[in-house]
Amino acid sequence: MTTAHQDATRAFNICAIIVCGLAIDQVVPVWGQLSVSIGISAVLLYWIYGAPREQRVVLIACVIYATLGECFLSLVWGMYDYRLNNVPVFVPPGHALLLMLGLIITNHVRDWVTWCVPVASLPFIALLAWMGVDTFGVLLYSVLVICMVFNRSRKLYAVMFVLSLTLEIYGTWLGNWAWRAEVPWLGLTTTNPPIAAGAFYCMLDLLVMTTMRGWRRRWVTQLA
Repeated sequence: MTTAHQDATRAFNICAIIVCGLAIDQVVPVWGQLSVSIGISAVLLYWIYGAPREQRVVLIACVIYATLGECFLSLVWGMYDYRLNNVPVFVPPGHALLLMLGLIITNHVRDWVTWCVPVASLPFIALLAWMGVDTFGVLLYSVLVICMVFNRSRKLYAVMFVLSLTLEIYGTWLGNWAWRAEVPWLGLTTTNPPIAAGAFYCMLDLLVMTTMRGWRRRWVTQLA
């Protein structure tokens, strides 16, 4: 099996797991969330077990940062609420799966995608901010641009920006979670979901990739 075929198979599996998992969580009220949490966690553990050392670091770091970020953004800051007013156990592993999907896609898309994404999204963000519908989007868009300008993984951030918006639209459409119309503490407005919600995923990936590079330098130093 070629690498391209392996990547396509894994990408399809990740998409199927996320799409079906969110649907089960929404339509099976009694045990749906628990079963999805067990299933997604098991899949991620299986892939971590068989992954190269560096990829293990990426996936584990992603789960840790995602757990902290979700608890802060949802339970403390209160920017959005999950269906059961909790942070589902499957969410942090789901972030790791989405990052894995983003890394796969990044390896197979052209470089022109890197700056096409922020350029294409800018008019929509500016229009929503001018209308007063999503003033928070300007701040999030600024975070995206900063991540892309000052980090070498800019193509990954562009890909994740699109993937995460797709995920947000699907999840809010199903009703798995909902963003509040007014951002707590800041008094800014936003939509459900924010069009620039991918900036949060970019910040997560920035932390993960920075951790990975730090681990790589330390590992090389130990071997020297």
